[in-house]
Amino acid sequence: MRRVAITGLGVISTVGLQSNAFFESLLCARSGIRAIDVDFPTGPEPVLMGSIDFDPEEHFAKAKLLTMDRISQLALVAAREAMAQAGLGSELTGLQADRFGVSVGTGSGGASSLEAAYYALLEQKVARLRPMTVVLAMHNAIAAHLSMEFGLKGPSSTVSNACASSATAIGDAFRQIRHGYADAMLVGGSDALLTKGTIKAWQAMHTLAKVHADGAETSCRPFSKDRSGLVLSEGAAMLVLEDWDTAKKRGANILAELAGYASSTDAHHLTQPEAQGQARAMSMALKDAGLDAGDIGYLNAHGTATDVGDVVETNAIKLVFKGQAQRLPISSTKAVHGHAMGAAGAMEFAASVMSLRSGQLVPTAFLQTPDERCDLDYIPLEARQVKNLHAVMSNSFAFGGSNAVLIAKGV
Repeated sequence: MRRVAITGLGVISTVGLQSNAFFESLLCARSGIRAIDVDFPTGPEPVLMGSIDFDPEEHFAKAKLLTMDRISQLALVAAREAMAQAGLGSELTGLQADRFGVSVGTGSGGASSLEAAYYALLEQKVARLRPMTVVLAMHNAIAAHLSMEFGLKGPSSTVSNACASSATAIGDAFRQIRHGYADAMLVGGSDALLTKGTIKAWQAMHTLAKVHADGAETSCRPFSKDRSGLVLSEGAAMLVLEDWDTAKKRGANILAELAGYASSTDAHHLTQPEAQGQARAMSMALKDAGLDAGDIGYLNAHGTATDVGDVVETNAIKLVFKGQAQRLPISSTKAVHGHAMGAAGAMEFAASVMSLRSGQLVPTAFLQTPDERCDLDYIPLEARQVKNLHAVMSNSFAFGGSNAVLIAKGV
């Protein structure tokens, strides 16, 4: 089996429109979460969210925007950064287009376009919808736009596994390269689901955070005793994966090695996670990478700040790392960038890779008083510098019991 190199990454998020700005915000615990007034049919109300200040006309021609939902716009901006960092652009120097594929994840697809269509149909009473409605809203529109932007003609797939979508998409692409079906893959995820219908649906589940007394920006508090729920956000993250030997041959700057991946299913409950299922994914990922639990120097937790989820993940980590769990540095970056759903796994894996390269571990922001049930080293409040960081793990766990875990090694 072939080794897989990571040669580029790009991020667009509520805390940074490029990967360096994103990582700097994580290190400084600079939150992008705000309470924004949303004009619902029942009247305006403030909603906590991680919304990106993004003008698509700065990045795309108006004619092209007619065919692009916000998910595709965000993904392409992140992908341009990733491809540029990998030394690739209009020319795939040293790579064959038919051996270069795309694998992306999204939880909700073109939610904005779909909501606009329903509004036009049910409220404005239009007789015909926009001709491009189907291709704007379809989940695989992201992969289509990415392939056309860069001329990628290899394998193409779209994963929709809720919060584990992009982590699963990265893992699937990893296997495509490892087993020889492709030489390179553009991978990641995008979600832009801050629509009125989506927000109301999540409110109905009673899983969203309440505004904290310390300020709206501090309201997402993973592993904290006073956490009250998750905060919806939007964003995209993309990475370039390559066959190791191919990347070396073309002189690419290898950022890290994607060394392990595994997925599992709880088969337990639609919304309640299970520690044993999550632990299976972590254990299998370690085995896939040929590593022991003690080799992991940092774990980026799923850490959504829900009452049940944070405790279950804590217990799952203990099942896998056993006596070493108390010494393992762990953090959740969702405290500052919110939960980007289908894009979350890719964003957090990108953050993990940047920690691996820099030796800087991002903190769990606003963790002043940990929940007694979440008694691991969740790197509270301030970033931590470490030496000799060998490998990092990134967890993504989803409604429906879908679990995906990625492991990267230093080079």
